[in-house]
Amino acid sequence: MSDVKTYKMMIGGEWVDASGGDTFESMNPFTGKTWALIPKGGKEDAGRAVAAARKAFETGEWPKMTATQRGHLLRKLGDLIAEKADALAQTEVRDNGKLIAEMGMQLKYVPQWYYYFGGLADKIEGAVTPIDKAEHFHYTRHEPLGVVCAITPWNSPLLLAAWKLAPALAAGNTVVLKPSEFTSASSLEYAALFEEVGFPPGVVNVVTGYGHEIGAALTEHPGVDKITFTGGPETGKRVYATGAAQLKRVSLELGGKSPNIVFDDCDMENAVKGAISGIFAATGQTCIAGSRLLVQQSIHDEFVDKLVAFAKTAKMGDPMSMDTQVGPVTTVPQYEKILSYLDIAKDEGAEVRMGGGKAVRPECGDGYFVEPTVFTGVNNRMRIAQEEVFGPVLSVIPFKDEEEALHIGNDVVYGLAAGVWTQSMRRAFTMSEKLRAGSVWVNTYRAVSYMAPFGGFKQSGVGRENGQDAIREYMQTKSVWMSYATETPNPFVMR
Repeated sequence: MSDVKTYKMMIGGEWVDASGGDTFESMNPFTGKTWALIPKGGKEDAGRAVAAARKAFETGEWPKMTATQRGHLLRKLGDLIAEKADALAQTEVRDNGKLIAEMGMQLKYVPQWYYYFGGLADKIEGAVTPIDKAEHFHYTRHEPLGVVCAITPWNSPLLLAAWKLAPALAAGNTVVLKPSEFTSASSLEYAALFEEVGFPPGVVNVVTGYGHEIGAALTEHPGVDKITFTGGPETGKRVYATGAAQLKRVSLELGGKSPNIVFDDCDMENAVKGAISGIFAATGQTCIAGSRLLVQQSIHDEFVDKLVAFAKTAKMGDPMSMDTQVGPVTTVPQYEKILSYLDIAKDEGAEVRMGGGKAVRPECGDGYFVEPTVFTGVNNRMRIAQEEVFGPVLSVIPFKDEEEALHIGNDVVYGLAAGVWTQSMRRAFTMSEKLRAGSVWVNTYRAVSYMAPFGGFKQSGVGRENGQDAIREYMQTKSVWMSYATETPNPFVMR
């Protein structure tokens, strides 16, 4: 294993092994082979990281910095990430198997989060309140929460880390970042950049290991003031319960079963591309996947024919190749889960119009590939329509009119995203208003920005990331009263 890279964790400004000295293997999803060894941290490492973050929050250079100085550091970090974007993207591809074309674009976009929140850092203003008490002056302050535990998933590790780190640091918090055990390498390389641009030791710590071990220890730690988690709904519920037990602040970005709704007045060519983007881009491994394609009955057959014809042109293979369009599934458990859902859908009576099994093409090598799959004959009560598959699996559901489209679209426990394809302005506004989803795209899909708030309704999450809403998630409001009365009145009576 001489070509296998060994990593260390970043705690308190030092590169360290796990306290027990253990490591675990990180697999390349395309080759199916080990390419890196990651420290297997546990409860003791979680405690060390939280202690380092608490020390950095309360003492040293970080709490002495002005918001303007914090913003300057964040912008410097953005510049360094831009310089290192290609190398970071290659690490992500080795770790999670997503396309170099996509990860390269993501890493070139990530600096914008640090520029935006770096600029926002010194623009979070309190207010003077025209208070109703005589001879009193009242104002508010917005202050950091303290130590933030940030837990990120395996599908877009550094992009989603930026969604958490940039506002948390801009607000003045310190952070312990715990990436997915399946994709830890890029986050450890990321940690070095914070050190290089001059963040004080302990402001950003990166620890690695399994969720039920070091992840649980972090969320349960009394020294953590806020948990921000992106991942699966079941884990998210446990995180929420753990935070509630200690009255921690918690924000969650969880799963989705998003409806991508196509009306008969759509631009059909664009809508086909939007449907493809919604489910087969990123191999369907995205929380906002448009995994339920709702197509109006009058164009259903024609649309499905065009969709299948287009999808069949997608090139599968090496994710490091710029012309690959569908890569491998990131993890073995997820690969097996997707294949099990293909069987579930068939057993439920869904019709396979395309794909429906493992990809055994020569260009897929030994990787964890699933054929892009389209099911028709799906009704919204089937498990394939209700449960998140998180893979390249599309369920096509016909509908009659707007009322039925809304009923089907909203009839799931999730509410992360939705798409609408129509040329009618009235319909665009009506559907956007009535769909119960945190993001609604009209005649586009999968658009995100550092400027636009992102989060879910219902069981898709709590809180918002991105935009000005995000920084408020990492701050608390203090109410300050000052009296300028010359005499204090009766002390036994509330003023």
